[in-house]
Amino acid sequence: MSPGPARGRGTGVDGGGGWRPARQWQLVRAGRDAVPASTRRFMARARRRRMRAALPWAVVGGMLAVAALVAWVLLGTGLFGVREVRVEGAELVSAVQVRNAAGVLDGAPLARVDLAELADRIGTLPPVERVTVHRDWPDALVVRLTERTPVAVVPRGEQFVVVDAAGVAFRTVSERPAGLPMIRLAEPGPDDPATDAGLEVLGALTPELREQLVEITVEGLARISVRLRGDLTVFWGDATRGTDKARVATALLDQDATRIDVSAPDVVTFR
Repeated sequence: MSPGPARGRGTGVDGGGGWRPARQWQLVRAGRDAVPASTRRFMARARRRRMRAALPWAVVGGMLAVAALVAWVLLGTGLFGVREVRVEGAELVSAVQVRNAAGVLDGAPLARVDLAELADRIGTLPPVERVTVHRDWPDALVVRLTERTPVAVVPRGEQFVVVDAAGVAFRTVSERPAGLPMIRLAEPGPDDPATDAGLEVLGALTPELREQLVEITVEGLARISVRLRGDLTVFWGDATRGTDKARVATALLDQDATRIDVSAPDVVTFR
């Protein structure tokens, strides 16, 4: 049996059973002129519309990515961590006491520090009346203190408790501070009625009485006395009508007496 005709790349079978050359296909890039100009313009406009539509989303996405990176750097790393706590206005307390009260860990992210909570913790120090805290980028906290102003001392055994105008006892010293009047009472404090009464009497004294003041004694809310130099005692009674009592007591300073009773300033007695 003889072999049939060979089939190669260039042959094929025609409709009558014979062989014919096979078609060969080749891809050819069309030239620019093959696409009509109107079609090219339409396609260019379509691309520009797609780009304009996508641009806002791309911008928003980029901004969100940058914001996320910044937030991670500020909140999640120690790159902008606390390296310094600067204290301003401290005289009665030390910078070390303030830093210990603040309790901020070294390297803690500066942006995550709760400034209000930090101020509250520092405000628990007795000599501190007001405190503000702010960030000083990139790595510092600044603490500004307003300390209490002493107005009187209260003797406690061998020591002296310093109080401010609100009656807050914020310091204890072994020697009486010069220039501060003394108020004798049981337990000084901002909520103590005796402390309030003693400070009210102190505030009502005239400059003449303040100059000669030795001490104020609060034995009870209606038993307040003011001792002056020269062994003179002014019985004040309660803390009401302080201006009238101070005016009358000042007018009687030249009297030869050891005790002046101004508890009822309209009817004064002395002996």
